[in-house]
Amino acid sequence: MRRYRVIVTPSAQDDIRKAHEWIAAENPDYARTWLDGLREKILGLETWPESHALAPESDAFDREIRQLLYGRGTPWRIFFAIDGSTVQVLHVRHGRRDHWRP
Repeated sequence: MRRYRVIVTPSAQDDIRKAHEWIAAENPDYARTWLDGLREKILGLETWPESHALAPESDAFDREIRQLLYGRGTPWRIFFAIDGSTVQVLHVRHGRRDHWRP
């Protein structure tokens, strides 16, 4: 099975930090569980990242942008691109927010 190298960009790291802070302000116990689950989902992109759907926003970019959904109800959207043997996590946002634009 092919393995991909997963890189979380500084922008996505900032998204995750801000989201974690927001969740922790409301529910500190859940914030750790959320972060651990998100990390597990992102690391899961090491295998079969192309199995995830193209993001609706993909047409606005100069390369294919895929999305991985995380969570129940309205899920978080993890945007990523595949470049050869590397997966770059580009952005993380809550599903209730407007579409992501370049």
